[in-house]
Formats: sequence, structure tokens, C-alpha cells
Amino acid sequence: MAKTYFISDLHLGAPNDEISLEREKRFCQWLDQIRIDADRLYIVGDLFDFWFEYKKAVPRGFVRTLGKLAELADNGLEIHLFTGNHDLWIRDYLPKEIGCYLHREPVFHSLQGKKLYIGHGDGLGPGDYGYKFLKKVFTNPFLQWLFARIHPNFGIGLADGLSKWSRSHTGGEDAIYKGKEEEWLYTYCQETLKSNEVDYFLFGHRHLPLQLDLNADSKYINLGDWIKYYTYAVLDKGELSLKVFQGKLSEDPLAHNPIPPNPKNE
Repeated sequence: MAKTYFISDLHLGAPNDEISLEREKRFCQWLDQIRIDADRLYIVGDLFDFWFEYKKAVPRGFVRTLGKLAELADNGLEIHLFTGNHDLWIRDYLPKEIGCYLHREPVFHSLQGKKLYIGHGDGLGPGDYGYKFLKKVFTNPFLQWLFARIHPNFGIGLADGLSKWSRSHTGGEDAIYKGKEEEWLYTYCQETLKSNEVDYFLFGHRHLPLQLDLNADSKYINLGDWIKYYTYAVLDKGELSLKVFQGKLSEDPLAHNPIPPNPKNE
């Protein structure tokens, strides 16, 4: 049976071109590894630290990632791309260029005899009202149309800078686990279970790799990120596990980053 892979929060483009390029090469290395046995790939939001599509222009860079994903899709890999809070302005360019399915909201998918609920996770659960308001602003079609009137040289640069500023001011909070009662996505999963049967909830956004039991039959898994942890999940014969990618480039980024205690090293 082929495997299904899940990954999120690569934030390509952050914090600068040099560091992002090393991470992008590592991601392409991982894609080459999973192509052997993968039938589906879910990129669960924030593939890019910033993305905005003008009618005739898109942000520079990321050619290795886009080319590799297009190659895998051409060879039969089913790719599902979710928008995150940093790249929510993805429109039709990437689905057409890569050949992937685009999701703007969480989805229920049945795979390998299991029911999964998959989404980036931003704006879900209690609290975070400031971001929920901003998301309504950023997803407003008229305001997006107005932003598209700004010349790309200025518009992309401005938004990219704001994205980096936002991530730098909130990223430290993502690494702290304060218990289930403080995990908004855990609370959201519990509420969802009241009206839906779900075996696995998979989210990104949080940046901290987590595997939490919701009840005897259901789990919440946060996919972590590829800034610090290099974690991903794999569904194999109906069993889902969180793992760490330790492929090596000229320098191993994991040599300077702690490996979370719960994922299985690979």
C-alpha cells in the first residue's frame, strides 16, 4: 500500500534568501525520498513566508520547489496544497503550474480506512480574535483587488517585509507547550468530535510538533515546521506517525536545533 505524506510551515523565503535556499534544497531532497512510495502529498499551509499573485507576476524564487512539485505531479503524485496565514493570497497560478488541488478551508478526507480532518489551523478554536479580524480583512476580495493595483516592485516588497516582521514577533510563542487546556486547536478538535467521527486531525500553523490523544480512537497531530524541527507525518497502512527528516546538505540545520521528544527520528 502506498503512503500518504503531510508537511507544513516551510516558510520558504524566510528569514533571508541564503538560509531559505538551504531549506528549499533540503525540502527537494525530502521530496525525492518520498517519491518512491508516496501516492499523495498534503502541504498543509505556509509553504511560503509570503505569496501574492498579480495577473502577470508572482514572487521571485522557489524554482526548485515549483519544478520538483510539478515533476512529481506529472508522474502521478496527487498533491493537495492548503493556504496558510502567510500565503493565503495563492490563487490559480500554483494549481495550474504545478497541477495540484488547492484548499482554502479544512477538509475531511478518507484515506486507508481512516477519516482525516486536515487544515492549516489558523483562526480555528477559541481566542486569537485579532488575527481572525485581520484574516477577514486580508481575504476581502475588494481589498485584494485594491492591493493588486499597487506595482509589484513595491507591493510584493511591502507585504513580504510585513510577513517577516509578523513571524519574527510571534515565532517564539509557537515553541511553548502550555498544556492541552491552552491549545486552541486541541479545543477545536474536541468540539468537532461532538458532531463528526474523525480518526486523525492534522494541522500546521502551531509550528510545534504535537501528538495528543483526544479520546481512545482519535488523535490531534500538529505537523511542526521546517524552520526548527523538520518534521512531517506519514500515513502508512492506516497508522499515522510524526517523523523528523535528517537528510544532510553541506551543513545539517538539525545540528543546531533541538529534536522534539515525540516524533520518531528517521
